[in-house]
Amino acid sequence: MDVQLRASDDDRHRVVADLQRHTAAGRLTLDEFSDRVAAVWTARTLAELAGLTRDLPAPPAPAPADDTPGHGRRELLMLFAVAAATLLLLGVFMALSR
Repeated sequence: MDVQLRASDDDRHRVVADLQRHTAAGRLTLDEFSDRVAAVWTARTLAELAGLTRDLPAPPAPAPADDTPGHGRRELLMLFAVAAATLLLLGVFMALSR
């Protein structure tokens, strides 16, 4: 990516969202957040935007989805088994309490 390219409003919104996340995590004070957000809206290039988050860690990689075949079906079967066992125990309890 050419950092000398002009920044778009979408680029600016993305950086503000990153700054909000870092502020919520305690990495930035509210004053630092305010100062950086003001600088976001005056930034002209992607390089200027990158400089505002350079000292902050990159966001964590998203967790991989469980693409195991039949995974959803297995969970549904487990749920059904638990429900059936609960009904069986309830029936036994009701029969014994008569």
